[in-house]
Amino acid sequence: MIYDVVVVGGGPAGATAAEDLARSGKKVALLDREGRIKPCGGAIPPRLMRDFNIADEQLVAKIDTARMISPSGRFVDIPIENGFVGMVDRKDFDPFLRARAERAGATRFTGTFVRVEREEEKTFLVFRDKQSKEEVRLQTKFIIGADGARSDVARAEVPGGDKIPYVIAYHEIIDAPMAVGNYKPNRCDVIYDGRISPDFYGWVFPHGHTCSVGMGTGVDGFDLKQATADLRAMAGLDQAETIRKEGAPIPLRPMDKWDNGRDVVVVGDAAGTVAPSSGEGIYYAMYGGRVGAAAVSAALASGRASDLKLARQMFMKDHKNTYKALQAMQDAYYHSDERRERFVSLCHDVDVQTLTFESYMNKKLTRKRPLAHIKIGIKNVAHLTGLVSPQYT
Repeated sequence: MIYDVVVVGGGPAGATAAEDLARSGKKVALLDREGRIKPCGGAIPPRLMRDFNIADEQLVAKIDTARMISPSGRFVDIPIENGFVGMVDRKDFDPFLRARAERAGATRFTGTFVRVEREEEKTFLVFRDKQSKEEVRLQTKFIIGADGARSDVARAEVPGGDKIPYVIAYHEIIDAPMAVGNYKPNRCDVIYDGRISPDFYGWVFPHGHTCSVGMGTGVDGFDLKQATADLRAMAGLDQAETIRKEGAPIPLRPMDKWDNGRDVVVVGDAAGTVAPSSGEGIYYAMYGGRVGAAAVSAALASGRASDLKLARQMFMKDHKNTYKALQAMQDAYYHSDERRERFVSLCHDVDVQTLTFESYMNKKLTRKRPLAHIKIGIKNVAHLTGLVSPQYT
């Protein structure tokens, strides 16, 4: 069997790429190591559900309020109007996506990537089978690396793949069946507090009968487990049963190059597409998988390996401005408690609330209501220059 493409990694990016290619009639192999659950708050917007045919049955909760909490304990509850934030549990969501790709025609393999081999004009993906422990070779025309942050495929095959900056995310899934302490099963809490994370944020995200409590940081030596324990205590969840604990690196920015100019392209976390500021990854991973599949389809049709560049080009065309805006916000507000206090003050503004969640739910910057943007800009300048107190709303 000669495959048109082997997809390495069966998370949202890889499973989406495999499904799209299989549905278009391509010969697809999907390699996943199985058994690993990525630490993830699990938030997905309505746009993802529309674009990728995700039914309500996949959701473990629907969130209608977001609470932003400052270092001093001030908070603002933001209603999510005209929509919601859907929540999924990755232990169930990722297998669902892999099974859907298989039903579309992808051939499943379970194991770990070892290397790419080339003989004359032939390309082989070599992996170690999980059950037999033997090396297996799959001949293929193209390879999609969707094997997550610190991708082995990217490090081996794509220039710059070994130099992506990361933060480390850690969370605990706990039993939280009812509203207890400060916890509400229909509300996401986002905690901007240097004691919880010196350069990012902490979260309490409901998952129905369970809850994800976690944080992320790029600061070496910071005690993630202690910070999460402190966060649980703050939320009144320190006595809840812990079901599982997970940690993993999260990339900080998209790679400058996603392909090797020959037969490999990377997508999702492997390409660094987690959004700045929010750390949102699932939508961007699935979108990345889709444009990666489109780039491989173009290369298969044209015979030009240069078409693999289309993956990054399409992704950045649609999301570059959003990433720039989110990065600017993170750079401005995430590096001191005084700035975090000011950021939560800004979140009290109704226009900030409306524009933020309109952009989140639709995955594009909202440009209507120019007067609102002007007012928000003035408030930003006032806070960043210290013209107003950190508590000014």
